Amino acid sequence: MTIRLGTCSWTAKGWVGAFYPSGTKQADFLPHYATRFDAVEVDSTFYATPPASTVEGWRDKTPDGFLFAAKVPQLVTHERFLEDCAEPIAGFLGTMRLLGPKLGPILFQFPYFAQRTGVTEKNFVERLVPVLKELPREEIRFAVEVRNKHWHAPRLLDALREHGVALTLIDHPWMLAPSAMAKRELFTAPFTYIRWLGDRKGIERLTKTWGETVIDQRERLDDWVPIIEQAAAKDIEVNGFVNNHYGGHAPDDVDHLRERLGLAPR
Repeated sequence: MTIRLGTCSWTAKGWVGAFYPSGTKQADFLPHYATRFDAVEVDSTFYATPPASTVEGWRDKTPDGFLFAAKVPQLVTHERFLEDCAEPIAGFLGTMRLLGPKLGPILFQFPYFAQRTGVTEKNFVERLVPVLKELPREEIRFAVEVRNKHWHAPRLLDALREHGVALTLIDHPWMLAPSAMAKRELFTAPFTYIRWLGDRKGIERLTKTWGETVIDQRERLDDWVPIIEQAAAKDIEVNGFVNNHYGGHAPDDVDHLRERLGLAPR
Protein backbone atom coordinates (compact mmCIF):
# COMPACT_ATOMS: atom_id res chain seq x y z
CA MET A 1 0.00 0.00 0.00
CA THR A 2 1.51 3.32 -1.10
CA ILE A 3 -0.04 6.55 0.12
CA ARG A 4 1.74 9.83 -0.52
CA LEU A 5 0.34 12.98 1.03
CA GLY A 6 1.64 16.52 0.76
CA THR A 7 0.66 20.10 0.14
CA CYS A 8 0.06 22.20 -2.97
CA SER A 9 3.43 24.00 -3.10
CA TRP A 10 6.01 24.36 -0.35
CA THR A 11 6.03 28.16 -0.04
CA ALA A 12 3.27 30.21 1.54
CA LYS A 13 2.93 33.42 3.50
CA GLY A 14 2.86 32.61 7.19
CA TRP A 15 4.63 29.25 7.08
CA VAL A 16 7.86 30.53 8.63
CA GLY A 17 7.42 30.11 12.36
CA ALA A 18 4.41 27.82 11.85
CA PHE A 19 5.76 25.06 9.59
CA TYR A 20 9.33 26.17 8.97
CA PRO A 21 11.50 27.11 11.95
CA SER A 22 11.74 30.85 12.59
CA GLY A 23 14.47 32.39 10.50
CA THR A 24 14.39 29.73 7.78
CA LYS A 25 15.50 31.18 4.44
CA GLN A 26 13.45 30.55 1.32
CA ALA A 27 16.31 28.56 -0.23
CA ASP A 28 15.98 26.11 2.65
CA PHE A 29 12.20 25.65 2.50
CA LEU A 30 12.20 22.63 0.18
CA PRO A 31 14.87 20.59 2.03
CA HIS A 32 12.99 21.13 5.29
CA TYR A 33 9.63 20.34 3.67
CA ALA A 34 11.07 17.02 2.47
CA THR A 35 11.82 16.02 6.07
CA ARG A 36 8.09 16.23 6.84
CA PHE A 37 6.35 14.99 3.69
CA ASP A 38 7.38 12.72 0.83
CA ALA A 39 5.58 14.48 -2.02
CA VAL A 40 4.52 17.93 -3.13
CA GLU A 41 2.36 19.37 -5.89
CA VAL A 42 4.16 22.10 -7.81
CA ASP A 43 1.76 24.98 -8.41
CA SER A 44 4.18 27.27 -10.23
CA THR A 45 4.34 25.10 -13.36
CA PHE A 46 0.72 26.06 -14.06
CA TYR A 47 1.92 29.53 -15.01
CA ALA A 48 4.87 28.49 -17.19
CA THR A 49 7.40 25.76 -17.79
CA PRO A 50 10.23 26.42 -15.33
CA PRO A 51 13.88 26.77 -16.35
CA ALA A 52 15.85 23.54 -16.42
CA SER A 53 18.13 24.84 -13.66
CA THR A 54 15.13 25.33 -11.36
CA VAL A 55 13.93 21.76 -11.84
CA GLU A 56 17.44 20.42 -11.31
CA GLY A 57 17.57 22.40 -8.07
CA TRP A 58 14.35 20.80 -6.86
CA ARG A 59 15.77 17.38 -7.67
CA ASP A 60 19.06 18.00 -5.93
CA LYS A 61 17.53 19.47 -2.74
CA THR A 62 15.33 16.48 -1.97
CA PRO A 63 16.10 12.92 -0.82
CA ASP A 64 15.66 9.72 -2.77
CA GLY A 65 12.03 8.61 -2.77
CA PHE A 66 10.60 12.14 -2.79
CA LEU A 67 8.11 12.91 -5.58
CA PHE A 68 7.03 16.08 -7.36
CA ALA A 69 3.58 16.19 -8.95
CA ALA A 70 3.28 19.08 -11.41
CA LYS A 71 0.55 20.94 -13.26
CA VAL A 72 0.62 21.25 -17.03
CA PRO A 73 0.95 24.95 -17.96
CA GLN A 74 -2.27 26.92 -18.37
CA LEU A 75 -1.28 27.63 -21.97
CA VAL A 76 -2.40 24.06 -22.69
CA THR A 77 -5.44 23.71 -20.42
CA HIS A 78 -6.91 27.21 -20.24
CA GLU A 79 -5.64 29.29 -23.15
CA ARG A 80 -5.36 26.89 -26.08
CA PHE A 81 -7.68 24.30 -24.50
CA LEU A 82 -5.72 21.38 -25.96
CA GLU A 83 -5.52 22.78 -29.51
CA ASP A 84 -2.08 22.92 -31.18
CA CYS A 85 -0.49 21.84 -27.92
CA ALA A 86 1.87 19.03 -28.94
CA GLU A 87 4.93 21.29 -28.83
CA PRO A 88 4.28 22.97 -25.45
CA ILE A 89 3.36 19.63 -23.86
CA ALA A 90 6.52 18.00 -25.19
CA GLY A 91 8.65 20.92 -24.03
CA PHE A 92 7.12 20.85 -20.56
CA LEU A 93 7.54 17.09 -20.19
CA GLY A 94 11.12 17.31 -21.42
CA THR A 95 11.94 19.77 -18.66
CA MET A 96 10.11 17.81 -15.97
CA ARG A 97 11.97 14.63 -16.93
CA LEU A 98 15.04 16.25 -15.39
CA LEU A 99 13.54 15.18 -12.06
CA GLY A 100 14.32 11.58 -13.00
CA PRO A 101 12.77 9.08 -10.56
CA LYS A 102 11.43 11.98 -8.49
CA LEU A 103 8.89 12.87 -11.19
CA GLY A 104 5.41 12.08 -9.92
CA PRO A 105 2.05 12.42 -11.71
CA ILE A 106 1.50 15.22 -14.22
CA LEU A 107 -1.83 17.01 -13.76
CA PHE A 108 -4.00 18.47 -16.51
CA GLN A 109 -6.10 20.89 -14.44
CA PHE A 110 -9.00 22.23 -16.47
CA PRO A 111 -11.28 25.10 -15.45
CA TYR A 112 -15.00 24.94 -14.89
CA PHE A 113 -16.36 25.39 -18.40
CA ALA A 114 -19.35 27.70 -18.18
CA GLN A 115 -22.16 27.26 -20.70
CA ARG A 116 -21.08 30.40 -22.56
CA THR A 117 -17.77 28.74 -23.50
CA GLY A 118 -19.56 26.19 -25.67
CA VAL A 119 -17.55 23.39 -24.10
CA THR A 120 -19.64 20.32 -23.31
CA GLU A 121 -18.78 16.96 -21.82
CA LYS A 122 -18.92 15.45 -25.32
CA ASN A 123 -16.67 17.89 -27.14
CA PHE A 124 -14.31 18.04 -24.16
CA VAL A 125 -13.70 14.30 -24.43
CA GLU A 126 -13.37 14.62 -28.21
CA ARG A 127 -10.53 17.10 -27.73
CA LEU A 128 -8.97 15.20 -24.86
CA VAL A 129 -8.69 11.74 -26.40
CA PRO A 130 -6.23 12.64 -29.21
CA VAL A 131 -3.98 14.25 -26.59
CA LEU A 132 -4.18 11.19 -24.33
CA LYS A 133 -3.18 8.95 -27.24
CA GLU A 134 0.08 10.86 -27.70
CA LEU A 135 1.15 11.02 -24.05
CA PRO A 136 4.25 8.98 -23.09
CA ARG A 137 2.35 6.93 -20.53
CA GLU A 138 5.04 4.23 -20.32
CA GLU A 139 7.36 6.82 -18.78
CA ILE A 140 5.09 9.29 -16.98
CA ARG A 141 1.77 9.06 -15.14
CA PHE A 142 -0.98 11.56 -15.92
CA ALA A 143 -4.14 12.77 -14.21
CA VAL A 144 -7.04 14.90 -15.47
CA GLU A 145 -9.12 17.26 -13.34
CA VAL A 146 -12.51 18.57 -14.47
CA ARG A 147 -14.49 20.85 -12.19
CA ASN A 148 -17.95 19.70 -13.17
CA LYS A 149 -19.46 16.81 -11.21
CA HIS A 150 -21.82 15.98 -14.07
CA TRP A 151 -18.85 15.19 -16.33
CA HIS A 152 -17.76 12.29 -14.11
CA ALA A 153 -19.77 10.14 -16.50
CA PRO A 154 -19.06 7.05 -18.64
CA ARG A 155 -17.77 8.98 -21.68
CA LEU A 156 -14.94 10.60 -19.75
CA LEU A 157 -14.29 7.74 -17.33
CA ASP A 158 -14.06 5.19 -20.15
CA ALA A 159 -11.62 7.37 -22.09
CA LEU A 160 -9.39 7.79 -19.06
CA ARG A 161 -9.47 4.07 -18.27
CA GLU A 162 -8.60 3.16 -21.84
CA HIS A 163 -5.47 5.28 -21.65
CA GLY A 164 -4.50 4.56 -18.04
CA VAL A 165 -4.99 8.17 -16.93
CA ALA A 166 -6.33 8.98 -13.46
CA LEU A 167 -9.44 11.01 -12.85
CA THR A 168 -8.52 13.61 -10.25
CA LEU A 169 -10.83 13.54 -7.24
CA ILE A 170 -11.25 16.98 -5.69
CA ASP A 171 -12.79 18.35 -2.53
CA HIS A 172 -14.39 21.53 -3.81
CA PRO A 173 -17.76 23.25 -3.30
CA TRP A 174 -18.82 22.47 -6.88
CA MET A 175 -18.11 18.75 -6.65
CA LEU A 176 -19.71 15.70 -5.07
CA ALA A 177 -19.22 15.17 -1.36
CA PRO A 178 -16.61 12.52 -0.55
CA SER A 179 -19.30 10.24 0.87
CA ALA A 180 -21.02 10.27 -2.55
CA MET A 181 -17.73 9.69 -4.40
CA ALA A 182 -17.01 6.67 -2.22
CA LYS A 183 -20.13 4.97 -3.62
CA ARG A 184 -18.94 5.29 -7.24
CA GLU A 185 -16.18 3.62 -9.23
CA LEU A 186 -14.00 6.62 -10.04
CA PHE A 187 -10.59 4.96 -10.15
CA THR A 188 -9.43 4.94 -13.77
CA ALA A 189 -5.72 4.08 -13.46
CA PRO A 190 -3.31 2.10 -11.26
CA PHE A 191 -2.96 5.26 -9.15
CA THR A 192 -5.32 7.98 -7.99
CA TYR A 193 -4.80 11.70 -7.53
CA ILE A 194 -6.74 13.57 -4.84
CA ARG A 195 -6.78 17.33 -4.23
CA TRP A 196 -8.32 19.03 -1.21
CA LEU A 197 -9.01 22.53 -2.54
CA GLY A 198 -11.80 24.04 -0.43
CA ASP A 199 -13.68 27.29 -0.94
CA ARG A 200 -11.06 29.83 -2.03
CA LYS A 201 -13.32 32.88 -1.95
CA GLY A 202 -14.87 31.86 1.34
CA ILE A 203 -11.61 31.32 3.20
CA GLU A 204 -10.03 34.48 1.82
CA ARG A 205 -12.74 36.41 3.65
CA LEU A 206 -11.23 34.99 6.84
CA THR A 207 -7.51 35.12 6.13
CA LYS A 208 -4.92 35.83 3.49
CA THR A 209 -2.01 34.36 5.41
CA TRP A 210 -1.58 30.65 5.85
CA GLY A 211 0.14 30.06 9.16
CA GLU A 212 -2.82 28.62 11.08
CA THR A 213 -6.01 26.65 10.55
CA VAL A 214 -9.09 28.88 10.36
CA ILE A 215 -11.66 26.27 9.23
CA ASP A 216 -11.73 22.92 11.02
CA GLN A 217 -11.89 20.39 8.17
CA ARG A 218 -11.10 17.30 10.23
CA GLU A 219 -14.58 15.81 9.97
CA ARG A 220 -14.66 16.31 6.22
CA LEU A 221 -11.17 14.87 5.85
CA ASP A 222 -12.36 11.83 7.78
CA ASP A 223 -15.00 11.33 5.08
CA TRP A 224 -12.18 10.79 2.58
CA VAL A 225 -10.68 7.90 4.53
CA PRO A 226 -13.02 5.28 2.96
CA ILE A 227 -12.04 6.41 -0.54
CA ILE A 228 -8.35 6.15 0.29
CA GLU A 229 -8.87 2.77 1.91
CA GLN A 230 -10.81 1.58 -1.15
CA ALA A 231 -7.87 2.54 -3.34
CA ALA A 232 -5.40 0.84 -1.04
CA ALA A 233 -7.50 -2.33 -1.02
CA LYS A 234 -7.33 -2.39 -4.82
CA ASP A 235 -3.53 -1.83 -4.72
CA ILE A 236 -4.03 1.63 -6.26
CA GLU A 237 -1.34 4.11 -5.29
CA VAL A 238 -2.72 7.24 -3.63
CA ASN A 239 -1.27 10.69 -4.29
CA GLY A 240 -3.02 13.44 -2.34
CA PHE A 241 -2.35 17.14 -1.91
CA VAL A 242 -3.95 19.75 0.35
CA ASN A 243 -4.26 23.43 -0.58
CA ASN A 244 -3.94 26.16 2.05
CA HIS A 245 -7.40 27.34 1.01
CA TYR A 246 -8.87 24.14 2.40
CA GLY A 247 -8.46 24.84 6.10
CA GLY A 248 -5.98 27.70 6.25
CA HIS A 249 -2.77 25.80 6.95
CA ALA A 250 -2.29 22.79 4.69
CA PRO A 251 0.36 20.99 6.79
CA ASP A 252 -2.16 20.63 9.65
CA ASP A 253 -4.60 18.87 7.34
CA VAL A 254 -1.91 16.56 5.95
CA ASP A 255 -0.90 15.63 9.48
CA HIS A 256 -4.51 14.86 10.39
CA LEU A 257 -4.96 12.63 7.36
CA ARG A 258 -1.74 10.79 8.08
CA GLU A 259 -2.88 10.16 11.64
CA ARG A 260 -6.33 8.92 10.57
CA LEU A 261 -4.76 6.58 8.04
CA GLY A 262 -2.31 5.21 10.56
CA LEU A 263 0.73 6.47 8.69
CA ALA A 264 3.88 6.89 10.73
CA PRO A 265 4.87 10.50 11.42
CA ARG A 266 7.90 11.78 9.50
